[in-house]
Amino acid sequence: LLTLTTLLLPTALALPSLVERACDYTCGSNCYSSSDVSTAQAAGYQLHEDGETVGSNSYPHKYNNYEGFDFSVSSPYYEWPILSSGDVYSGGSPGADRVVFNENNQLAGVITHTGASGNNFVECT
Repeated sequence: LLTLTTLLLPTALALPSLVERACDYTCGSNCYSSSDVSTAQAAGYQLHEDGETVGSNSYPHKYNNYEGFDFSVSSPYYEWPILSSGDVYSGGSPGADRVVFNENNQLAGVITHTGASGNNFVECT
């Protein structure tokens, strides 16, 4: 019994690392769950409400939708970095991925520079 327990224990302990999180949004090779997106959106919206920004690009800032995305919520839109590390953006490099929300804290979409030409965005899938 001890040998069986010894053999099964490492397998049981390894199982949580085998479970992948749900990819509700895929931006290039980055995977984001709805929870990741909600966390990023909440952080960006709170700063917007407080009239504060972070980083050299002053996030959150207005997103003009030059690409013409057909968002299901009304403008004006604001963009905020979502980081593949799972951390909330606090300055420094914003990476390629963004959450876009409106004045009413409604999610417009998740977009990325990855795969887009120039400084444009494409929608995450």
